[in-house]
Amino acid sequence: MNYIYLLIEFLDELVFGVIETAWPLIRTDLNLTYTQIGLLLSVPGILASFIEPFIGILGDVWRRRLLILAGGVFFTLSLFLTSASTSFIILLSAFIILNPSSGALVNLSQANLMDSDESRHEQNMARWTFAGSLGVVTGPLLLGLFVYLGLGWRGTYTLLTAFSAACVLIAIRYLPADKKETPFPSFHEVFNGFKAAFSALKRKEVWRWLLLLEFADLMLDVLFSFLALYFVDVVRATGTQAGIAVTVWLVMGLITDFLFIPYVDKQRDTLVFLRRTAFLNAIAFVAFMLVPGFIPKIILVILVNIFNTGWYPILQGRLYSSLPGQSASIMAIGAVTDPLAKLLPLLIGILADRFGLGIAMWVLLLGPIALLIGLPKNLTPRT
Repeated sequence: MNYIYLLIEFLDELVFGVIETAWPLIRTDLNLTYTQIGLLLSVPGILASFIEPFIGILGDVWRRRLLILAGGVFFTLSLFLTSASTSFIILLSAFIILNPSSGALVNLSQANLMDSDESRHEQNMARWTFAGSLGVVTGPLLLGLFVYLGLGWRGTYTLLTAFSAACVLIAIRYLPADKKETPFPSFHEVFNGFKAAFSALKRKEVWRWLLLLEFADLMLDVLFSFLALYFVDVVRATGTQAGIAVTVWLVMGLITDFLFIPYVDKQRDTLVFLRRTAFLNAIAFVAFMLVPGFIPKIILVILVNIFNTGWYPILQGRLYSSLPGQSASIMAIGAVTDPLAKLLPLLIGILADRFGLGIAMWVLLLGPIALLIGLPKNLTPRT
């Protein structure tokens, strides 16, 4: 039954992989400016940050299954609108629908997966992460195939719409029923849900995992976002070589995420694993930044990728373990650290404009350093 949640994560990252690769095609087709692309990337996320906390709280105090299915319906609708977009406004509307519906569909599915076995948070997060890696690698391949067949990005999104609709139908069949069928909660119940969620922020342990997740992401999604630009602007590689670097990163992530699934079961203390890999990751990243040449940098970026394996599933799993009975409320609590997640990439961009990307990328070293400093000193074995 848990496979439905992994399928939903695969779908979400498949869509992400397609859109990240399709931007040049969409820009040309809709005649978008860079400013419009910037708005498409920022406005939907900003609006969603005000909506998703309510979705998270409702996921704890109301009918989570209904919220997941509603999210799936609107997620499918947003994909259809994207495939049919003929202007910037229509595409922006599609993305505005996509973000919160993805939150309801994907984040609440993750919460359900965590609740399915509270003694295996990290193991299930490892499976979740692999499903996402498989999706994000498949996305560019799918788009490339459809472009080759002459169906373009619109054809790709039409297929994504159909696949999303199929996932919703499967979810209707296999999602477990809510434990209790309750009417829509009152304002008082929602307020109490927020109060309970944010009372968790009084605990040092919750803050630790929230902040470490954001800093760890510097060596995950943030590094990936700047990787192609780094190879072109700093290494002076060709566009093809930069594409090779990105492909190597994605494929290595897929392989290591898959291998981590059985590996995590053998780890008595995953925090020891985190501390060791953070140290090795820092060394590999410093070498990556200092050693010249395309081939040496490819080898070193592979090492960086290997040594960040397991960071997200372990840290996210620990966050869930620190909030028993409030799995969906993580969406609301996470809104507290969202500004940090948005400011760190912005800081890199500002520094890159002023001092060059080669200097700005050193900010990413804060990721493993934060893990080395922020992990508990008295490491407690996983139960």
